[in-house]
Amino acid sequence: MSDVFVSYKAEDRKRVQPLVAALQAQGLTVWWDAQIGGGDEWRRSIEQQLDAARCVLVVWSKRSTGPEGRFVRDEASRAMERGVYLPVRIDNVRLPLGFGETQALSLSGWRGSADDGRFQAVLAAVQAIVSGKPHDGGHHIHFDTGVSRRGVLAAGAVGAAAVAGVGGWLLLKPGSAEAAGSIAVLPFANLSSDPGQAYFSDGLTEELRSALARAGLQVVGRTSSEAVKNADAETAARKLGVANILTGSVRRSPDTIRVSAQLVKGSDGLERWSQDYDRKPGDELTIQSDIAENVAQALSVALGRAKAAIGVGGTNNAAAQDLYLKARAQLRAGDNESAYRNAIGLLNSAIALDPKYADAYAWKSLAINYMTGSVASAGSFDAGYAQAVEAAKQAIALAPDLPTGHVALAGAYEFQLNLPGALSEFQTAERLPDIDVSDQLQGANLLTRMGAWDPAMNLARDAQKRDPLNPLAIGFEGYVLASARRCSEAIAPLQRSIQLAPTLSRSRDQLALCLMQLGRLDEAEAQFRMIPPGDVYRFTGEAILFWRQGNRTASDKALARLQQVFGDTASYQYAQIYAQRGDKERAFAALDRAWAVHDPGLTNIRVDALVDPLRSDPRFAAMEKKLNFPPPSAA
Repeated sequence: MSDVFVSYKAEDRKRVQPLVAALQAQGLTVWWDAQIGGGDEWRRSIEQQLDAARCVLVVWSKRSTGPEGRFVRDEASRAMERGVYLPVRIDNVRLPLGFGETQALSLSGWRGSADDGRFQAVLAAVQAIVSGKPHDGGHHIHFDTGVSRRGVLAAGAVGAAAVAGVGGWLLLKPGSAEAAGSIAVLPFANLSSDPGQAYFSDGLTEELRSALARAGLQVVGRTSSEAVKNADAETAARKLGVANILTGSVRRSPDTIRVSAQLVKGSDGLERWSQDYDRKPGDELTIQSDIAENVAQALSVALGRAKAAIGVGGTNNAAAQDLYLKARAQLRAGDNESAYRNAIGLLNSAIALDPKYADAYAWKSLAINYMTGSVASAGSFDAGYAQAVEAAKQAIALAPDLPTGHVALAGAYEFQLNLPGALSEFQTAERLPDIDVSDQLQGANLLTRMGAWDPAMNLARDAQKRDPLNPLAIGFEGYVLASARRCSEAIAPLQRSIQLAPTLSRSRDQLALCLMQLGRLDEAEAQFRMIPPGDVYRFTGEAILFWRQGNRTASDKALARLQQVFGDTASYQYAQIYAQRGDKERAFAALDRAWAVHDPGLTNIRVDALVDPLRSDPRFAAMEKKLNFPPPSAA
């Protein structure tokens, strides 16, 4: 079985060959039809390899999207059914109908360099799917039964395999009112000769979103803005329901930095303001601040308030900000210990240059939290989470009005099972103007686990309004409903989330659990099979499902594999499985072990239907009391 099956139009073979070579150079096994021998039954060989590959990378081009690209479309369809579809675009083309729900990574103009940021993004997505740990819509938010030990990175880590695409436009209500102060900041194009400078143009875009939100504007979230990045301003404004679009480009060299920015009225495409900047390196912060202030002024936001808000949590040191932006790009592209450690090193360097850089401390906390949950062995989590708490508190001390600091502290508290502390920090962050959509969803996640259904649903729906093409925000509505034992109602939003992002495993897992709770076992099994092998929630769900189907051998096999791969870190999942099997003694033994290692999955215990068979036992009430849940009325 190959790691990667490459689907492409035969006439593009020369263009695809560098991609195959680059993936192979990274240690991946790649199958493409250039390997078919003269005597092979080519159709059968292709079918076997397509069905066996861990990841199917579909190369969309002018040829493969045209009338003669039917085989590519067939292969892409089968990959989507298996949940291993990864689209890559080598020409600036619109994907065929039905394949645009997952945003394609662009390799247009790529020259074969492994250091190119575009290839690195493709590599990260491939490695995620092959490893069975695909990125979630760009955000590491887990809203299924049990919490992954991976923390939440503020503003989210973008994984192309799960980012909302043009299919999400259908979810918007036509003719929705556009607030005069509403704006979408589309990704600033990297026009530098070095593609590796993409981190800077992406970072500048994100910094402008934050600054404008702090200034009081209604700013569309990152996911939705990136989904329409190739549209013209009028079309993007209509799809997102905003009054204004900010676009631009960056050209950066050792001698010069050139930034062009344009603010456009969404209703008619007329220019409200534009400016070209041609400065020396080191003036990046001045340019950034000037753009935000001019946009705020053009949209009649009080300039004094805007100036005061724009710099919250930031730095006046351009070199420190550059290191910070590199760290954020590293965290978005990587999903392994090396990426986390590199990012933390970059953030430490930024802090060394500016010890008052609150944003850097906040992201350091998030990165430590994330790394601790991903790579630490059971029993060694506490030290990492303590470091995350310390860094977050430093960010808050420096910038009390920076929501990212409070979110980072809330995440660390939650993983320490300090639920009242986590709630307090999330509530503080929610009152601040620049809270990110992914941070909002983390608040909704905690409220759901408390049983505060209405406040959780309000947050989830507000996140959808702010980022309407974000599949996680839509899926979260389904999670809240499912946790409230309203599985029939939860199915529709979960299906919409999957329509936007077919490879979003968390929505599929929650949908499968809902179907299982409704007795639709065959449908549930089909959903579980579309989650990549090796996923902790697929192992857990199948162990329970097979037991309900009477296939105890298959259930035992799934449980054994879960234990082999995850050890004590999946203690809460073992409790779910044993509870569903009616084995209370093993279930409570697993809960005790989960408490001993501070398994964050325990935060789901109050609302988790899978542990309902344990609720009448006094030991269950004792465990819930130890967790010290805030009452729903505290929300």
